[in-house]
Amino acid sequence: MRYENRADAGWRLARHLERLRDTHVVVLGVPRGGVPVAFEVARHLGAPLDLAVVRKLRVPWQPELGFGALGEHGVRVLNQDVLRESGLSSTEREALERAERAELERRVRRWRDDRAPVPLAGRGAVVLHDGVATGAAAEAACRVARVRGAARVVLAVPVGPEESLARLRTVADEVVCPQPLRHLGSVAAWYEDFAPVTDAEIGALLTEAERTVPAPGHDLPEHLSPGRAVEVPARRVRMAARLTLPPTARAVVVLAHAGSGGRRDPRHQYVATALHRAGLGTLLLDLLTEDEERNPHNVFDITLLARRLHTASDWLRRETGLPVSHCATGTGAGAALEAAAADDDIRAVVCVGGRPDLAAPAALARVRAPTLLVVGALDTRLLGLNHLAANWMRCDHRVHVVPGATHLFTEPGALEAVAELARDWFGTHLSRTDARALQGPR
Repeated sequence: MRYENRADAGWRLARHLERLRDTHVVVLGVPRGGVPVAFEVARHLGAPLDLAVVRKLRVPWQPELGFGALGEHGVRVLNQDVLRESGLSSTEREALERAERAELERRVRRWRDDRAPVPLAGRGAVVLHDGVATGAAAEAACRVARVRGAARVVLAVPVGPEESLARLRTVADEVVCPQPLRHLGSVAAWYEDFAPVTDAEIGALLTEAERTVPAPGHDLPEHLSPGRAVEVPARRVRMAARLTLPPTARAVVVLAHAGSGGRRDPRHQYVATALHRAGLGTLLLDLLTEDEERNPHNVFDITLLARRLHTASDWLRRETGLPVSHCATGTGAGAALEAAAADDDIRAVVCVGGRPDLAAPAALARVRAPTLLVVGALDTRLLGLNHLAANWMRCDHRVHVVPGATHLFTEPGALEAVAELARDWFGTHLSRTDARALQGPR
């Protein structure tokens, strides 16, 4: 069966996705060709439409041969088999990736214009493309949805080869394809009209979708509101943050990021939402200003980051009157442990895909707060560094390895596992702390 055009493909796909109506999913189109398909699905399901912007990586002397794809939020997918067969050197590959990453960011700005991304944290995402060949672009789009906090990812395509679809089932929670083929040939061959999609068409479809379908978020419970923007004073700068306090919050967790944009990171927001549901407040905190982040040395200045996190913890206690815990990623993990070593009032620490080894060994030995180190099983280097840091620690601590996950936790179920681990660790150890406090001095 050949499709008349992309709109026809979207209409036919929508019938296979009917069960997702009224489930608060967000539909993501992969530009350019996936957007007209996604528009029809979004209209049929009554769901908001957004983009999952990716950029294919092609072998320069054989442009029809793709060796991977890039996506928003640092997502990268590589096909090692194609790389080996192409003879592309690491220097050539890195140069191509830099150029394509710059082009991807330019297209994101052009296509999104002033539109804010539709919130995905805790929601289902339906990723639409007009077809798959190797599947690299579709895989990158699914990983983009994961990074943005989607709780479940469904990939839907009108046509694709069975081999690629089977591999994509390891990336998405579900793959829907009405025409799985043993031999694809080309995606274009399965359409009567496969004309290129223009930027103007993408803009018009996004505008029409905004006009007809409200963005999600208006129906969220009051205690899951996004909180309020605050600024935390730290000597000569003011750190940007977002404070959310459920009505019966019994503690606050600082989700610290060693940069300037962590408070807007969908992964951090997803973990924060899980903590809100457990009755915990959160402070999404950027430890550096935008100007400071331009100097890469600042991201690794653990002394500076730890001092600022300590300052923020004191400020938070004064503002809320609640006990404070730390949750950090990347180099912020080392800063969180350095800060906890200098502050016995920190109740618990969780480090996710981080660098706790950057904290001084003497500081690690002084940490008293129960500490959980979460690492992806596929990031063997980071796993070793976390075990190295754990060997110096004398407090109650644990290294938890998330099976099948990398340090970005974009794999199916990985981010959900991280959120549950953080929620349970803080819940368990805050309860123990409260019990000791009720017993009084011995």
